[in-house]
Amino acid sequence: MKISIQRLNDAVHMEAKNEDGITLQMDGTGEIGGINGGFRPMQMLLAAAGGCSAIDVVGILKKQRQNPDDLKIEVTGDRVSVGSYSEFKSIHIHFIFKGDLDENKVARAIDLSLTKYCSVSKTLEKTAKITSSFEITA
Repeated sequence: MKISIQRLNDAVHMEAKNEDGITLQMDGTGEIGGINGGFRPMQMLLAAAGGCSAIDVVGILKKQRQNPDDLKIEVTGDRVSVGSYSEFKSIHIHFIFKGDLDENKVARAIDLSLTKYCSVSKTLEKTAKITSSFEITA
C-alpha cells in the first residue's frame, strides 16, 4: 500500500493520492495556516473507522440475508493531550439503518466488525475506547 501526498499551496493544504489515482484533500485549521480545504488528518481517522466498519457490517449483513435499504454512520471522537500531540481517548460509532432488519443480526454484525474484522478500529483501540450504537428506521 502506498499513498503519495502533494502540497497544494504555500501553507498546509495537501492532496493525497492512492495507487489507483483516487485523491482526497487534507488541510489544517486557520490557526496553523490552513484554509479548511479538506479533512484534517484526525478527522480522517474517524472517517476511516466508520468507513471500515461500514464495509464489514454490510458484508456480514449480506451473509445473514439482511439487506439494509440505507446506512448512515455518525462517528464522534474525544481527544486528550499526550505531551506535544493528542490522541483519541474515546470514539463512538453510531449506525443508522433503514429497512426491515433483524436487530439481533445487526447487533452481531457491528460487534463482529469492531471486535474482529475492522483493521482501523483494531488499530485505534490501542489508545481509544471504541463504543457503538445503532438504530433501525422504517
